[in-house]
Amino acid sequence: MSLLPEWAGIKVPVIGMLHCPPLPGSHACRGDLDEILRFVLQDAQSLRDGGVNGLMLENFGDTPFHPDRVPAITVAAMTALACAVRQRVPLPLGINVLRNDGRSALAVAAASGASFIRVNVLCGARVTDQGLIQGIAHDLLCERANLGCSGIRILADVDVKHSAPLATRPLDIETRDLVERAHADAVIVSGHATGTATDLESLSIVSQAAGAVPVFVGSGVNNENVASLMQSGARGLIVGSSLKCDGKLFNPVDTKRVGCLMNAVAAACSTSCQTEDRPPQRRQQS
Repeated sequence: MSLLPEWAGIKVPVIGMLHCPPLPGSHACRGDLDEILRFVLQDAQSLRDGGVNGLMLENFGDTPFHPDRVPAITVAAMTALACAVRQRVPLPLGINVLRNDGRSALAVAAASGASFIRVNVLCGARVTDQGLIQGIAHDLLCERANLGCSGIRILADVDVKHSAPLATRPLDIETRDLVERAHADAVIVSGHATGTATDLESLSIVSQAAGAVPVFVGSGVNNENVASLMQSGARGLIVGSSLKCDGKLFNPVDTKRVGCLMNAVAAACSTSCQTEDRPPQRRQQS
């Protein structure tokens, strides 16, 4: 079953990142919201033209991030941006409010008609550059039920990047807790930092432990590794850094790079289908 109805029939949906410049209220904000909106809409258009299956809006430029709840101006700005993206680009949209404000992400999604949110620490606790961050599943799921928006899916990280565990626990157990106790709708596996490669062995462990819950790769996706990521259990890809002009993180999205990635994904899916459809060879009797 697909995570979203819009992705029915898509074997490996690709989500393109909309990395917002510093938003109003951030110490680094240098432009007004209209200027930020033009940047975000141009990236959204470039991602759609390149063929991605979904978008994810993130307050990426707001470093240093708040560890939990963000200011009201951040929620307002992201809601305005999300509504504009939804109006301009008819693709499923996700919301991520960094560092871990899943409740605000849910509010933005509910107000804008977005389809999913990302939560870095849904359960457990992690040591991060924002300090200790603790899981919010208990509050978030109640909020989702109270808002009547159970259709908004929760994509949750396991062993999230830019963090370390308080105590070592097996990755498969962490994954099962995320799925069975925190009720994540999908699991995200990533490398240790933005843009870094995702470990294939970790991906395979998470994929097996997640069972029927889809597993997305959340960092380091590029043309060269999509096939190996899919072979290791990836059922979705979240891509940002490798799609930027010259591969530089804060540059605009390059439509040609997006198209090349989508061609690589299509080729990997085709190869996978041919392998799955091939009848098993009979062993010759000696």
